[in-house]
Amino acid sequence: MPHSGAHDPSLVVLSVLIAIAASYTALDLAGRMRQTSGWPSYVWLATAALAMGGGIWSMHFVAMLAFSIPGVSVRGYSVGLTLLSLALPIAVTAIGFHTAIRGERRIPMLLASGLVMGLGIAGMHYLGMAALRVQAQIHYDRLWVLISIVIAMVAATVALWLSFRSARFVERLFAAAAMGLAVSGMHYAAMRGMSFTPAEAMAHEHAAVDVNPVSLALWVTGTTFLILILALVAAMFDRHFAQLAEREASALRQSEERFRLLVQSVTDYAIFMLDETGRVANWNAGAQRIKGYTFDEIVGSHFSRFYTEEDKAAGVPRRALDTAATEGKFESEGWRVRKDGTRFWASIVIDPIRDEKGQLVGFAKVTRDITERKQAQDALEQAREALAQSQKMEAVGQLTGGVAHDFNNLLMAVLGSLDLLRKRLPPDPKITRLLDNAIQGAERGAALTQRMLAFARRQDLKPSSVDLPDLVNGMSDLLNRSIGPTTRIETRFPLGLPPALVDANQLELALLNLVVNARDAMAEGGLITIGGREEIADGSGRLAAGRYVCLSVMDTGHGMDEATLARAQEPFFTTKGVGKGTGLGLSMVHGMAEQSQGRLVLTSRPDVGTTAEIWLPVAPPAEKAESTTSIVPYPRQASCAYTILVVDDDPLVLENTAAMLEDLGHRVIEARSGAEALELLNRARTLDLVITDHVMPEMTGLQLIERLRKERPGLRLMLATGYAELPTETQASLPRLNKPFDQNALAWAIDDIMREPGSGVLPFRPKHG
Repeated sequence: MPHSGAHDPSLVVLSVLIAIAASYTALDLAGRMRQTSGWPSYVWLATAALAMGGGIWSMHFVAMLAFSIPGVSVRGYSVGLTLLSLALPIAVTAIGFHTAIRGERRIPMLLASGLVMGLGIAGMHYLGMAALRVQAQIHYDRLWVLISIVIAMVAATVALWLSFRSARFVERLFAAAAMGLAVSGMHYAAMRGMSFTPAEAMAHEHAAVDVNPVSLALWVTGTTFLILILALVAAMFDRHFAQLAEREASALRQSEERFRLLVQSVTDYAIFMLDETGRVANWNAGAQRIKGYTFDEIVGSHFSRFYTEEDKAAGVPRRALDTAATEGKFESEGWRVRKDGTRFWASIVIDPIRDEKGQLVGFAKVTRDITERKQAQDALEQAREALAQSQKMEAVGQLTGGVAHDFNNLLMAVLGSLDLLRKRLPPDPKITRLLDNAIQGAERGAALTQRMLAFARRQDLKPSSVDLPDLVNGMSDLLNRSIGPTTRIETRFPLGLPPALVDANQLELALLNLVVNARDAMAEGGLITIGGREEIADGSGRLAAGRYVCLSVMDTGHGMDEATLARAQEPFFTTKGVGKGTGLGLSMVHGMAEQSQGRLVLTSRPDVGTTAEIWLPVAPPAEKAESTTSIVPYPRQASCAYTILVVDDDPLVLENTAAMLEDLGHRVIEARSGAEALELLNRARTLDLVITDHVMPEMTGLQLIERLRKERPGLRLMLATGYAELPTETQASLPRLNKPFDQNALAWAIDDIMREPGSGVLPFRPKHG
């Protein structure tokens, strides 16, 4: 008669707990699989399948241990079928979890996986029943078999669906309880449909290798719980480490994001990365502002495109990367090129980037636009050079003025003595010719002194009517000596060229500057052409309407390009190199032309030559052109004899002046200083005129004149000096005789001041005949 058997309640509860524990562990491990990739995910897959399949298998055998049949004893289990029943749920569970988690979570894949997994679990149950060795025949109710299979498939599908979710602990525990009860329900539903009929022992039972059911149940239970506990512990530690890693990763992402925002917000610096070959890997806003390229335009390009063609040809970009890689840093300054082709002066720093193994993976590059600082430094350097040049020129001017002053005194003695000597020697043609040569040489020295004083700004410069051909002819010897033997000078002046209104000495200095510049522009020699022509200005340009005389200096030198020509008239600008030019020549010519109500015009072409034109106004018709003709000789004796006090600290000048005055018939009182002159003045009963030098120790000539004006208001006073650095009001009111002067100029000056006191400056005019 068939029996359905009975169950031990305590072991039933134990089997259900095993199913719940296995379900919880499997779901937890499956969740770890979802959060990893690569080989770790397959490790978690294997442990989840082992926990689920092994737990179901353990639940089955513990539940079978709780089952008892009156009159039927369980003798053991078949080892082969038992192991097969263990492998089957593990395998189908692994397939189900892998399909559910890695199969894009689609519902058809979920249902198919649940079907396979449910059939496998049901198959495990019936394989385990087949491994059972009892002296009875087992009968199955088809309805309950179907119910158990459905329960297995539903439980498997639910398990796979739960493996989709990242559930919290409470949700996971609830899901595990439901799943464990469902799996247990499958087992007991299947047992409900089974019945046993006692029978005699069968022959094949002696050939089977049986396992003691109690030992098997205990071993399975203990092993299962140990595996589940170890799996849970591993999952807990892994989850903890995963949370730590996630927090670190999150902190790293936040740090990287903050760093990215920081780099992107910097606009004064171009900050970007290069790969190991030098190609741009990223780009910040500062780089776009400074260099002009957008992110899409520049990323992937080689950073050498920022360099000038000269630097690229010289291999500067490659050396920069090599230096950074070998020395740990590369720093430099130089010209860089923007997207639009313009250049800027950049400060560059390149640092190598290495991985944890020390391998070079790229470079960090920081660029700053310091063009304004570079320009400021260049301007400061130019200002320093200009100051040095100015100080040098000031020193040269002071030296020149001092030398010219002393040379004037020497020429005074020479000219006066020669003039007196010629009067007293017998009329011998040979002696007269030698004296005339000596006087002419001294007069040329006087003309040179005038130019030196003009250069030192110590000569009284006033515009007058100047005949340009005569002026150039008079300078021919000086010009030829200045240019050297490899350069020739030609003059081209038309007949009837009107005179120019200009200061002759200043124009001579300007012409000398232009000729020297022309010589310097022709290193291997050439031709300098000095010419003149008359021009009419209509007033539409920088010149006022009227007639002008254009004095031109043209050379056949290397010429100037447009950039150099535009700066040629700037003070201290020179193309001759350090120490070879002051950069003041053209600026002085320009200033002279502007002060003379004219202008300087430069035209030039590279490899053709340069033409400098000085436009000067035509002198009024009333003005008579200044020439080299001699002034009217003074009669041998003065018309009236005067008592004259001569004051000069130079004994030669003092003696020479006194001799010339005595020769004219005047009575002379000599004084070597201002103090001595005041003392002699107090003792002199009659005195008509005082002629005093200006530059004297302790008391200057102007100071002496001021004292004399207060003490002797009606006394006539004359200043004899080669200097022009006098107050404006003094120059207008004080008669002055320029040194060096000869007896003829001195005589006419005395007559002039005695007839019209305060008539002004009486210039020295060289005599020629």
